[in-house]
Amino acid sequence: MTALWISHVKVTEPEQYAEYAKRATVAIAEHGGIFLARGGAYIQKEGPERPRNVVARFPSLAAAEACYVSDAYQAALEFAKGASERELSIVEELT
Repeated sequence: MTALWISHVKVTEPEQYAEYAKRATVAIAEHGGIFLARGGAYIQKEGPERPRNVVARFPSLAAAEACYVSDAYQAALEFAKGASERELSIVEELT
């Protein structure tokens, strides 16, 4: 079953976060991830306001988890730390 990587982000340091996004894009693609939503218009209904919303689909829950723990993604994540407030969940998709 495929899995969705769902992230809600408030960027506080745009230049530093841009480097995270550039590096994370490569790591996600290397693990078979494709973006379904990345920024764009949204309507906040509940919870904290996070103006950057990202959804990526991976071939499996294992592939999404492997991406997150990969050296490439962890190196990218260092640029997000201190440059954003974020939540990230990996959810198995219904088929």
